[in-house]
Amino acid sequence: MEIERVNDTTIRFFITYKDIEERGFEREEIWYNRERGEELFYDMMNEASDRDDFELDGPLWIQVHAHDKGLEILVTRGQISDGNMKLEIPVKEEEIEEENTELDELNKQVDSQYDQLEIIIGFREFEDVISLSHSVQPEFLANSLYHYEGRYYLHIHFNNDHYTEDEQDNLLSRMLEFGYESELTIHRLKEYGKEIAVTNGLSIIKQAF
Repeated sequence: MEIERVNDTTIRFFITYKDIEERGFEREEIWYNRERGEELFYDMMNEASDRDDFELDGPLWIQVHAHDKGLEILVTRGQISDGNMKLEIPVKEEEIEEENTELDELNKQVDSQYDQLEIIIGFREFEDVISLSHSVQPEFLANSLYHYEGRYYLHIHFNNDHYTEDEQDNLLSRMLEFGYESELTIHRLKEYGKEIAVTNGLSIIKQAF
């Protein structure tokens, strides 16, 4: 893990996913299991305190950026004076402008995103994929199956010509009983994963098993 002191109140970490796993954590659980995520965070903070004398006293402002190879975490310690908290957050003006531009673009795309809802469902065991294929067989739902780093991932793509928003939510809830929503992108799966079934993945798995 890399630790960099930005100033007197801010410290930056970079920890690879390999390092996270070597510490006994899984990638997915640090996002979906709050207790495990906090355990990893305080493990990192204790290491920073030992190596760089960065104390945990007072409120903390935490910003996390996920990268392909790991996580970048920026931690700023608040200063309390006369009962008021002060945070000196090291964010450049151009970064703020860039974030605002990205937010504007995101707001413009909200309606079109509903028309093209996509999600990646991850599975810890292949048997979970088989169980899903026998329990849920949705029509008019594009789905493809990939294998990546020891796990299976199902990419599904809705189109509201055939499903209302409530129907999408209901179907997703049923499917997520067998897996979990993954942070991976379809681009990463296509580039680094192995294609198991490019189209109608659930139907192919049901027929085969």
